[in-house]
Amino acid sequence: MNDIFDKVRRDLGPIGRHAKDSHGYFSFPKLEGELGAHMTFRGKPVLVWSLNNYLGLANHPEVRAVDAQAAKDWGMAYPMGARMMSGQTKYHEQLEDELSAFMGKEDTFLLNYGYQGCMSAIEALLSRHDVLVYDSECHACMIDGARLHMGKRFVFQHNDMASLDKQLDNARKVTEQTGGGIMVMTEGVFGMAGDQGKLKEICERKAKYNFRLFVDDAHGFGMMGRDGRGTADAQGVQDQVDIYFGTFAKAMASIGAFISGPEDIMLYMRYNMRSQTFAKSLPMPVVIGALKRLEMIRTQPELSQKLWSITKALQSGLKNAGLDIGKTNSCVTPVHMKGGVPEATNVVIDLRENFGIFCSIVVYPVIPKDEILLRLIPTAVHTLEDVERTINSFKEVKKKLEAGVYKADKVAAM
Repeated sequence: MNDIFDKVRRDLGPIGRHAKDSHGYFSFPKLEGELGAHMTFRGKPVLVWSLNNYLGLANHPEVRAVDAQAAKDWGMAYPMGARMMSGQTKYHEQLEDELSAFMGKEDTFLLNYGYQGCMSAIEALLSRHDVLVYDSECHACMIDGARLHMGKRFVFQHNDMASLDKQLDNARKVTEQTGGGIMVMTEGVFGMAGDQGKLKEICERKAKYNFRLFVDDAHGFGMMGRDGRGTADAQGVQDQVDIYFGTFAKAMASIGAFISGPEDIMLYMRYNMRSQTFAKSLPMPVVIGALKRLEMIRTQPELSQKLWSITKALQSGLKNAGLDIGKTNSCVTPVHMKGGVPEATNVVIDLRENFGIFCSIVVYPVIPKDEILLRLIPTAVHTLEDVERTINSFKEVKKKLEAGVYKADKVAAM
């Protein structure tokens, strides 16, 4: 008999195997100080492009005041228990009602966490007779939700409508045998590449294939569409999205999430989502804080306007400097470079130690070998001076990378 710990000790996984060299620097880094564009890393000031604080609400004085007062009034324990048993309040219901009105949906169900909530929503909606068809670049929470599905599933190539058609044909053949239905799943904005899901083109196929559409709009809610109503609103198909998933972890700079859709389906979800039935309700300070954040998204368009001014300046500046930002048409700003993992680590060390720039790095196995992706997240609290400094830094790094300055045989240790 084998000890399961032996297996774990032999293989820490594709990222974990570098833990000895990367922990505390490339992985699990500690950013300190007030949340914002300028923080401290390992005792040095850095310009930060890695926080999903899109609208700058994380440390907005109005938000901080409401959060503090709610914590004083309620504490973090209230309400105790799951929503179904003892964790229901009028404020939870108020937030759901306001989100429904804002998103143009019949009803909304609050979720205590985005990742497990998304997984659980997918699992609850699908029976073993149903077929799931999803984009190959869907977020990990959606992939894990797909893994929970007991029936057939098909993957279509990223944003490839010919591939979607092929998989929908396959799905229809299966459902003709099982008597089940079809759900298509994609994202509003893909968090790595920054490109929008082709929601309008997907919706054009609904009449032919008779499927329901589930959209994870974590990086679209609050940033895209009219007053931040999301990517489907921006593409003019909000009414055709059957299940809309949004998180509080990005534009609202908090924790928790929600799903919106038809009233009868949301009623079903309230009684059948295991991650909510058997887990504690969102604490009151989070709910009260979310109400304030939603109010600010609705009533302070200058936050989104500032975000987009920074985004456009950053993206146009990087492109004009000869840097590859891919096909992004959202605020997410990837910078694509060529090089192996050792080169990537040296690029990041140079950016952080010598240029004072902190951004997220993505390498193999998340993306193909010999490719480097540096992801920048612009926010409403960045300045044009921050943008100019970053563009100049990336121009220098690009020159050094192409000149072979960062070449190495192994991953750098810090």
